[in-house]
Amino acid sequence: MRIAVYSGSFNPLHIGHQAIMEYLTHDAAFDWVYLIVSPQSPFKDAANALSGRERYEAAVAAVKRHPEIRVWVDDIELGMEPPHYTIRTLDALRVREPENEFRLVIGADNLESFPRWRDYGRILREYGVVVFPRKGYHRGHLKARLMRECPDYRIELLKAPRIDISSTEIRDGLAAGRDMSPWLM
Repeated sequence: MRIAVYSGSFNPLHIGHQAIMEYLTHDAAFDWVYLIVSPQSPFKDAANALSGRERYEAAVAAVKRHPEIRVWVDDIELGMEPPHYTIRTLDALRVREPENEFRLVIGADNLESFPRWRDYGRILREYGVVVFPRKGYHRGHLKARLMRECPDYRIELLKAPRIDISSTEIRDGLAAGRDMSPWLM
């Protein structure tokens, strides 16, 4: 099976994430999306985050409300020793399910910083990435820059819809006492 590996903090999971997952399973021909809730990104501050287990449970509840999307909320990283590098997660998935083809899902903002990721060249050669649009990032230029480095990199630009909401905006709205429920998945 062709599996889209969509990892992140998902603090909280919102309609932008939902739109991407719907696109992946309906339009991009992935059999399943594995939503990987990361306990702690090496690039993010943990101060404002719920625990990995709390975010995992919230993601399970959100996905259950949308059975039309072929999404599996996977807790694989919650049982892994830190640091939580994506390459380690992808390798663990491959060991666990050698019959499946895994492709990493990232936003254009992450494509820009991808050379900072642990073993990013291996990720791009062995697994590949599918990149959804993000406001303020030109994915074509970012892809071209990486492809000059190695023409064997597997980078696919998705024509997914762009929903201009972020988890940070939702958390800020909630902290200010605003009703953010229309944005939540």
